[in-house]
Amino acid sequence: MVSAAVVRGTAVTAALVSLLAVPAHAAPLEPGTAGSGAPAAAAPAPDVTGLWNVLRTAQRQGAPGAMARLEDHDTIHWAAVGVADRKTGRALSNSDRFRIGSITKVFSAVVLLQLAEEKKLTLDAPVERYLPGLLPDKRITVRHVLSHRSGLHDYTNDMFARSVPGFEAVRKKVFTYRQLVSRSLAKPRTTKPGGAYSYSNTNFVVAGMLIEKLTGHAVGTEYRNRIIEPLMLTDTFYVHPGTKIPGRYARGYLTPDTAGAALVDATEQTASWAQSAGAVISSTRDLNTFLSALLGGRLTSRTQLAQMQRWVPSGSTQAYGLGLRRRDLSCGVSVYGHTGAVQGYYSYAFASKDGKRSLAALANASNNGTVHNTMLRTLESAFCGKQTKKARPAVTPVERHEDIAPGNPLSFDDED
Repeated sequence: MVSAAVVRGTAVTAALVSLLAVPAHAAPLEPGTAGSGAPAAAAPAPDVTGLWNVLRTAQRQGAPGAMARLEDHDTIHWAAVGVADRKTGRALSNSDRFRIGSITKVFSAVVLLQLAEEKKLTLDAPVERYLPGLLPDKRITVRHVLSHRSGLHDYTNDMFARSVPGFEAVRKKVFTYRQLVSRSLAKPRTTKPGGAYSYSNTNFVVAGMLIEKLTGHAVGTEYRNRIIEPLMLTDTFYVHPGTKIPGRYARGYLTPDTAGAALVDATEQTASWAQSAGAVISSTRDLNTFLSALLGGRLTSRTQLAQMQRWVPSGSTQAYGLGLRRRDLSCGVSVYGHTGAVQGYYSYAFASKDGKRSLAALANASNNGTVHNTMLRTLESAFCGKQTKKARPAVTPVERHEDIAPGNPLSFDDED
């Protein structure tokens, strides 16, 4: 099956000269005729060839497929290599939907910021005000939760300490939010409320509980009413506790902890262990639309967007706001968005500060640190251009994602 993926990827590469550009208003879902658009103001031109090469490298390193969609004002560049399905050999396409993992956190944060604007929520109020008795420390505020400064232990560290057995144990399970929070509270907290940044999925489980308590609606309903329908995100869904991805989709493959072991098809799952922290399904097109709208001020007021961008350090070249991550690239450009990891999928969704240039990228593999490191470089190609080709971006490990065992944190110092 691995060789079939390589053959198919090679065929796709031969068929396409490079990432193709088309005008946004007339862009087909698959590569079409070349077009042009206005370059991003005061930003390096994207290195589309470099971006294509990143995808091919990820495929060589074990991802069945990889794809990216870059939107720069009225021009779209896209490409995909490898396969969406290892059994059938169907080629991966940017029209394929996939699980976006922790990019879901941006959706949850947007809903809560909208509720704050509606005066239904105060960011600096204790969670206790809205969810009495849920947390043991009444000093934990909504802001602490959204910025990963609550100190709540990440229950997924223990849940997925062994990647495949951990996943299979929860693949079909349906959890309540309280059950997930209880798993966290059984462990010591990592910091005092308002202390240093410490990434934890538990925070965004609490965010989901806040959304449902304050609106009286399920999280999926609020995503749909406040984000999905207004932005016409036709590929974006919250199907929990359903296990299937609607329509055309890429299958996702989990890499076992044992070197050389066969990949595990992890596509069908409830994602109930993630919910408001990581269970949304989307596409590269929809993710670009979402991030561009958010950074462009179309989802929140300017005041709430500024709250979202009150940064706390989360590494030497990155910072975290309220459900939003800032990455500082080697060329001095900063980009805003989130990474996502869920069994079988690793994705990026980032945009420029004004939202006019955006990138969504996916490898349909997970628990493969080498592939993850490589996919990070899509940001350098998309936002820094060719002048950084020989420069090694100064990066630090990203947050622990849902399917990464705590004993195997990612290192971004690995070579290809």
